[in-house]
Amino acid sequence: MNRDMLEGKWNQIKGEARKQYGQLTDDDLARIQGNWDTFVGKLQERYGYTREQAENEAESFLEAFETA
Repeated sequence: MNRDMLEGKWNQIKGEARKQYGQLTDDDLARIQGNWDTFVGKLQERYGYTREQAENEAESFLEAFETA
């Protein structure tokens, strides 16, 4: 799944994001609304990742979701 598809499929994906990233609040998930930069930023904020770590984590999450 590419980053552009994230927005279109966010309602389907956010349930899995809630499971995998328990530190993301419902408010965080509502604000992300499929926006790549917001998703990466929230991962940085909640988990203390560097930008690169957060991007890698987000990419891995999307790849896993795509193959599931």
